[in-house]
Amino acid sequence: MHRKCFGLFNSVRRQSKKMKSIVSLSLIIFALTFCGVGERLKQLSSSGGSSSSNSASSGASKDPSAGGTVEKPAPTAAQQAIMDSSTEINWGEQGITWKVPSGFKKMSVMKESLNYGSPGTGFLIASISVMPDDFPSEISVDATYKQALEQLKQGKYETVRWLEIDGVKGVEWIEAMPESKDGPRRHQWIAFRRYLGQNQQLNVMVSTDGDKFDKQRDAFAAIMYSMKIPKQ
Repeated sequence: MHRKCFGLFNSVRRQSKKMKSIVSLSLIIFALTFCGVGERLKQLSSSGGSSSSNSASSGASKDPSAGGTVEKPAPTAAQQAIMDSSTEINWGEQGITWKVPSGFKKMSVMKESLNYGSPGTGFLIASISVMPDDFPSEISVDATYKQALEQLKQGKYETVRWLEIDGVKGVEWIEAMPESKDGPRRHQWIAFRRYLGQNQQLNVMVSTDGDKFDKQRDAFAAIMYSMKIPKQ
């Protein structure tokens, strides 16, 4: 594998001399990234580590596939009060429900995407990606976690953690304040589940402008942690 990567790197270097500097740099980065990802996937595949995404254990637990602790939502009193006063919405095609505060109006609901909210309150955006049955879900979510940790180190994310919501293990992060105060800031969670015979990736986020995020922080957490996710 390393010889192939070295050969690919040299080939790109030869080609890069004939191109503009920006294009050259892009090709070199691509070659190095390709090699690094290939090695990472090989290591993860050979490790054989996996864990059930539908763990029924209480409290935090160790995740053997990527390390780290899998936590469960622990809403604050303020967040719980928001949940208790919110209205349940149902994504009928996927069976997923949330509790949303007043002001989160239905905008678009389709088989594989959902959007509720308004500019004044923020937005709940969810999407489903149907993957092949043999798609390596554990490896994919592990890579998502590690990539999120890198973003945390770079200051682009405020928090990152493994989070199990309604028995489904996923990766949760909250973005840091964007450079522009009216730029988007997101609270996001990505996971996999099996449902109706499908291997599905779930991508759920709540977001608003950067300068409005702190005001909506508890509401966003309440929406995210109220989620109910049917699975097989």
